[in-house]
Amino acid sequence: MTPNPLLVPEDEAAAWTGRPGVTIRRWAHEGRIHRYGKGRGRVRYNLWELPQKRLNEATGETILGPPPPLPTARAA
Repeated sequence: MTPNPLLVPEDEAAAWTGRPGVTIRRWAHEGRIHRYGKGRGRVRYNLWELPQKRLNEATGETILGPPPPLPTARAA
């Protein structure tokens, strides 16, 4: 069962993943994640679809999760 979407703006999605906002927009364009809304400042992304960054406690280094998978091509 998938939890209800937790919709956040691009800057919060970027902070959650540890990646820049342009990467979040690219993932949405490629179909890896869903984009909700239209217009500048009104677009939201589902936080549950995004990989969370982690922190290595020993080194203090940020560990990025793998990117969301590309959508599979549909047969014609």
